[in-house]
Amino acid sequence: MIRLFLVGYMGAGKTKLGQAIAKELQLSFIDLDQYIEERRFKPIPALFAEFGEEGFRKIEQGYLREVAQFENVLIATGGGTACFENNMDFMNSAGDTVYLQLNAEELFKRLHRKKQNRPLLNTVNDDDLLTKIREMLSQRESFYNKAKYILPTGGLNKEESLALFKEIYSKPPSSTI
Repeated sequence: MIRLFLVGYMGAGKTKLGQAIAKELQLSFIDLDQYIEERRFKPIPALFAEFGEEGFRKIEQGYLREVAQFENVLIATGGGTACFENNMDFMNSAGDTVYLQLNAEELFKRLHRKKQNRPLLNTVNDDDLLTKIREMLSQRESFYNKAKYILPTGGLNKEESLALFKEIYSKPPSSTI
């Protein structure tokens, strides 16, 4: 039985790479944000607007625990999932965790054109976006670094990241390259 959780900052590639890893390992794939949207019949930004971040994190925690009951699954978590409600420790006890690690500059390149869909970034102007990403990444990295595996994907395409994942995941936990 495999239960694999991908964690990392928004834009790190948890969904796209997660789908490729799930296919490679013949696992079901769940994007936690999409799962929440389907269960709540609302997009994540609307849930943030209605409940605030604290309320959203409680909702997220409940659905994380729900999907963590599934077997032979890869779960791509939201960017903040690992950082609230003791979720990182929970995920580590429920399965294997992989941190998709990118630096702030690489994340900025991925996020600056798509920030309108990100409740924590959509009001930040482009001039301040890199600073905001650096600040948030600095606050969140201690949680992400609790992952059993760290996958530095900066500068890699999806195929290269998948190959690196296979190399790292074949080693004992707490591996990094």
